[in-house]
Amino acid sequence: MLYWIGWILCRLALTIFGRYKAVGAGNVPSEGGVILAPNHVSYIDPPAAGCGIRKRQVRFMAKSELFKIPVLGYLIDRVGAFPVKQNTADRAALKKAMDLINSGNIVCLFPEGTRSLIGELMEAQPGLGMIALKTKAPVVPAALIGTNKMLPPHSWYLHFSRIKVVYGKPMTFDDLYEKGMSREAIEQVGERVMAAIAELLEQHSFKKRK
Repeated sequence: MLYWIGWILCRLALTIFGRYKAVGAGNVPSEGGVILAPNHVSYIDPPAAGCGIRKRQVRFMAKSELFKIPVLGYLIDRVGAFPVKQNTADRAALKKAMDLINSGNIVCLFPEGTRSLIGELMEAQPGLGMIALKTKAPVVPAALIGTNKMLPPHSWYLHFSRIKVVYGKPMTFDDLYEKGMSREAIEQVGERVMAAIAELLEQHSFKKRK
């Protein structure tokens, strides 16, 4: 219940401040484990990524420091987020993500591992490939557009802007599963997903008026 209350409030704020638009939500499977993989440029990316999905709850992998912030830490825990220690091989977080996916949940994780402060895509961290290869769950790439304008880096208040989330078609990696957890396979998953995100960003970016 708390998740859907938060969903409504976030969707309202995103609509008021960002004229929020979701594209391709039908590409998200209606059942079964799913990995949602968006780019990451703003602190509002988690709600922006989740608010386009109306009928399924999204579980989020979030950096552990957020859970130490009074009120915020309590709220994100109650809506189903779980902590990950950044820049480490956090086995507990990886196991938690895989358990949730294998139980039929949507888990949102940001392939880059952290925000891109200059708005450009970075390389995927190994976690995405490891989870995708282990669970064999479909990966839905997603492009978050304009969120860094609505809440720029180092800003603590929302700006009126225009934002969009675009969900791509689910990706599977049948040619890589047999390679197990090899470094090559893990990197290939990350590269393919980041390429799909880049294509979505290119196709759906807000074009400047001439």
